[in-house]
Amino acid sequence: MRTTVGIIGAGPAGLLLARLLHNAGIDSVVLESRDRSYVEQRQRAGILEQGTVDVLRAAGAGERMEREGLRHDGIELRYDRKRHRVDFPALTGGRSVMVYAQTEVCKDLIALQLKEGGPLLFEAEALAVEGADGDSPSIRFRHEGREDVLECEYVVGCDGFWGVARKAIPEELTRVFERTYPFGWLGILADVPPSHDELVYARHDRGFALLSMRSPSVSRLYLQVPEGTDAESWGDEEIWDELERRFETDDDWRLQRGPITQKSVTPMRSYVHEPMRHGRLFLAGDAAHIVPPTGAKGLNLAVGDVVTFARALTHEKETGSTELLDAYSETCLRRVWQAERFSYDMTTLLHRAPDATPFEDRLQVARLERIASSEAAETDLAEGYTGFPFG
Repeated sequence: MRTTVGIIGAGPAGLLLARLLHNAGIDSVVLESRDRSYVEQRQRAGILEQGTVDVLRAAGAGERMEREGLRHDGIELRYDRKRHRVDFPALTGGRSVMVYAQTEVCKDLIALQLKEGGPLLFEAEALAVEGADGDSPSIRFRHEGREDVLECEYVVGCDGFWGVARKAIPEELTRVFERTYPFGWLGILADVPPSHDELVYARHDRGFALLSMRSPSVSRLYLQVPEGTDAESWGDEEIWDELERRFETDDDWRLQRGPITQKSVTPMRSYVHEPMRHGRLFLAGDAAHIVPPTGAKGLNLAVGDVVTFARALTHEKETGSTELLDAYSETCLRRVWQAERFSYDMTTLLHRAPDATPFEDRLQVARLERIASSEAAETDLAEGYTGFPFG
């Protein structure tokens, strides 16, 4: 097989890249190791930044998002039983975010790819990227019980942290920056309408909590728990009781309970791999960087990466100049590090470390009071949450 761009991974990054390239008249092949059902059901991110929403609309992948997504114009911060709303449009010149699950983004992009785009091969396991530092890289993969080779002009690894793409970059050329956190998120899906119409981020002496949603009838909620916690060690009523404690306020707000349909624990880490390019191999999304979920940046960073690559390759095809392709890693990393900074700030603002001192507790509250009382501090949060510019 031969194509212009070989894409490893049919998550939102790989699928959106294939769509952007198709719209630019550039052919591609997408290889995905899992089956279609798995890709369309794996629970991941649910918050789309303004820039991501705009890209999906422009790519022709926004019709169902517009109909079923939930536009949010702010978030609520809770601490010391107080409530403070951050108004995004008022602070950012009209920007907002959209609650629309990654599973739905993938369904929309898969349908478009199968209808209009190039080959999308499920259960096609990429085994290695070869010749990345030459003019004709290739992807060796296994599909339907036999090995094959996809010859490309470029390879884009959208295959996550455990994929093969990053391994094709020689270790002596790379630098890795990472931080692990001594806590995780116990997340639940519950068949109950959200108890608030916007996301609620709560800082509590017992730990962080987040009230989110997947739809007007399905709630998504999280509790900070110690690293390594087994989700099944928490009973349903125990989870609701703890959520109620951490969301407590001095007014008459109440948390609505319902049947819990799913439990899982998400570890918390920050990770950046530099560079994001080696020869004709480009990394995108979790293959190059991971953020703790507090800032809702993971999927949106991946979108920024593939938008940057698609623009750069289109520029090369139209002008013959490789200037933008050569700058890919540097361009992406500027945005990546701002998102890492924002996600770290949100995490340390709202989570209580196991060894936190009274001094550190008071600092957290002081930081939250600063956001609640200073338009400049509030604007910085709103700008970061609604998204940093692409490229």
